[in-house]
Amino acid sequence: MMSPPLRPKVSEQGFVIVAVLWILIALSSLAMIFSVYLSASARAMAVSDTALQQEALVSAAVELAAYQLTLVSDDARPAHGAFHFRMDDADVAVTFTSEAARLDLNFAPKELLAAFFAGLGAAKAVAVEDAERVVGWRTRPVPGGANDEEARYAALGYPPRQSLFVDVHELALVVGLSPALIDRALPFVTIFNGSPAIDASIAAPEVVAAFDKKAAAANDPFGGQMAAGSSLLADADPSAPPKSAAPAAKSPCYRIQMTIGFANGRHTASDVVIALGDKAEPYRVLAWQDDVNSGNAPVVRRRS
Repeated sequence: MMSPPLRPKVSEQGFVIVAVLWILIALSSLAMIFSVYLSASARAMAVSDTALQQEALVSAAVELAAYQLTLVSDDARPAHGAFHFRMDDADVAVTFTSEAARLDLNFAPKELLAAFFAGLGAAKAVAVEDAERVVGWRTRPVPGGANDEEARYAALGYPPRQSLFVDVHELALVVGLSPALIDRALPFVTIFNGSPAIDASIAAPEVVAAFDKKAAAANDPFGGQMAAGSSLLADADPSAPPKSAAPAAKSPCYRIQMTIGFANGRHTASDVVIALGDKAEPYRVLAWQDDVNSGNAPVVRRRS
């Protein structure tokens, strides 16, 4: 009779070694997980700290700009300016410009909007149609009358606002406007000017050109209709003397743009619009946008 095969004996010491190895593997895995967690937490805290630092720096820039603007009377208040400061190991470059440098979507007449869109590259017929749609978006319908503007939006699934623009980016909702035209127009328009006029001494050439009587008369793109809106421009006629008797448009609202350079090499750009007030409330923040593309901002040029 054959005896069963012999099995190798495993000593208690071997079991202990195997158990210790498993414990070491578990501990190393736990250490790796913990290191990944710490790394992610450190990155998250760094991002949070940078965001808090950026908010504090933007607030400081707004306070300093508002302080400069409220130091002088309304008549002596500058239309634009710039300054620079350092805080928390960060460099902050600040510019402030009156919103009178931009075209107000809520007050610009149709002929002016058409000239503006044409100056940005739209064909004559397209520019006129786009201007009509912008006016239709902001115009309250007549009670009891036919709402033709609302019918144009039926296929889009939303109605027109038929009230004042509350944000310039609403242009993307206006039927018929091309995205390319909207992108070109956004740096030159506002809802905070509060007037159909502009300050030609600080407005970008694209805006000034829409008011220019001489250019409208030479090209006559809209059958001479620009003559009606030309009175909205202060100092727009190149043949006028450097200091025109016509007062430039003013606005209590200012756009403060700042570029922040951090010690770690990161750069951010912010855009804040304020409305100047009185001694009890020196200013109010109307709009605040962080991480904007500073390259989209229009270049402010002083006209001599």
